Amino acid sequence: MREVRLRFSKQGRLKYISHLDINRAMTRALKRAEIPLWYTEGFNPHPYMSFSLPLSLGVESLCESVDIRLVGDIKNDEIKKRLNSVLPENLKIIDVYDDFRDSSEIMYSDYVYKFQFADNELALKKIKAVLDSNEILALKKGKQGRKRVFKETDIKAFIDKYSISIRRDLIVLNIRLLAGTEKNLNPTLLFDTIIRLIDMDFEWRSIARISLLDKDYKEFK
Repeated sequence: MREVRLRFSKQGRLKYISHLDINRAMTRALKRAEIPLWYTEGFNPHPYMSFSLPLSLGVESLCESVDIRLVGDIKNDEIKKRLNSVLPENLKIIDVYDDFRDSSEIMYSDYVYKFQFADNELALKKIKAVLDSNEILALKKGKQGRKRVFKETDIKAFIDKYSISIRRDLIVLNIRLLAGTEKNLNPTLLFDTIIRLIDMDFEWRSIARISLLDKDYKEFK
């Protein structure tokens, strides 16, 4: 038995399907591609699959990964070829490799946000003001007794660095967020917080995760 990592992208309309659905799609694709998988033992055997860092709903990604265990003799290039022939559009295997790091080493995640407003110049100034402020108060769902309430949480410390500019008709925000096992920031929560604080309606937006990094800012693979 050996363990390999599948690095894949999730783009386009697939950003609207959940992590559980991605898990199911990958499981079905592995079966259709006749990849010789190792199955767990017990009353309900299932193939071993371990995702490095589940992606938020509505976010695209170029750097997702899932680990699988194999029992047969098959080359990594052949795994990639077979899976890409059966996977749905916008879900593609980028690489397959044996030597990989533990997901606990993930510390940061780089994202690209794209916004469009009726007045991009004004929105740019307001977004910069939010990101440069001493605190950024997000509204997170919580519980107070049996009631569900929104609690203010300062997410400023979860932002490592950013750059923002207007390119053509879009505001493009490149931002690095904490993404470790203990401290991490949901990219969708950041987007919702920015829109709430600048108090402007957006006309279009997209969010994409482009890389995962360790504590030394080296690419996680």
